[in-house]
Amino acid sequence: MKEKIGFIGLGIMGKPMARNLVHAGYTLYVFSSGAASVRELEKEGAISASSPKKIAELSDIIITMLPDSPQVKEVAFGNDGLIEGLSKGKLFIDMSTIDAATEIEIHERFAAIGVDTLDAPVSGGDVGAKAGSLSIMAGGSKNAFNRALPLFQILGKRINHIGATGAGQIAKSCNQIATALATQGVIEAFSLAASAGIDLARLKEVLSGGFADSRTLAVSGERMIKRDFSPGFKLKLYTKDLRIAKQAAAERSVNLPGTQLLHNEMQQLVSEGKGELDFSALIHLFENN
Repeated sequence: MKEKIGFIGLGIMGKPMARNLVHAGYTLYVFSSGAASVRELEKEGAISASSPKKIAELSDIIITMLPDSPQVKEVAFGNDGLIEGLSKGKLFIDMSTIDAATEIEIHERFAAIGVDTLDAPVSGGDVGAKAGSLSIMAGGSKNAFNRALPLFQILGKRINHIGATGAGQIAKSCNQIATALATQGVIEAFSLAASAGIDLARLKEVLSGGFADSRTLAVSGERMIKRDFSPGFKLKLYTKDLRIAKQAAAERSVNLPGTQLLHNEMQQLVSEGKGELDFSALIHLFENN
């Protein structure tokens, strides 16, 4: 018999992920600040719950997909939070991108009542969330990972158990650093090409045939060419992710000069009111210069 799933957070990423679980035949309880998303999923078979506490009471496995550490902690420990409804034997999976220290705190407090946890952030954006092709990097016990694996196989294609609690979040920071700096490379290449009057679509085709080819070039490059900055992954959230990466690096005395520079550039655009755009909108900064 399939376990009952609770899902909290139905944003750009969370809604399609939850939808995929419903369509796979799971009993799914949902809670979100976005009432429209809840109603939409109810029409497809999900069941609305009144609070995180209720989600915890009704579900065997609880998944959160939220913007940042404060929201995850509020859902976990706040009024009518998960901790008030959890009981021994349940599993908590946080698929948000937050700091590793918060994941460790949640693990320790939930472990005290017999609840195992995984931090399992994802990569792949809204396209991967809709297609069920996310990359999932999990930190926590092997037993918890094995229990969650049937769900992960619905949500993603590249699924890896990275290590102990918090390791998933460190791996996600590494992913965000690599992706952000790759995006910076595409932007700089496009900026130079545009200044020389080169057609960017043709340049992208040329670059795709050699070592410069990448998923970043394919997806973000296409957005830049089409001037489509509707959010696949919001700039303000990517800025948050690089803040988390910088924090993790500072705690380990690791120097990240490129990440620092790019984070500063992202913060500038967010301050200009562009935080709701896709992070590929970073090209605006170069065009303005």
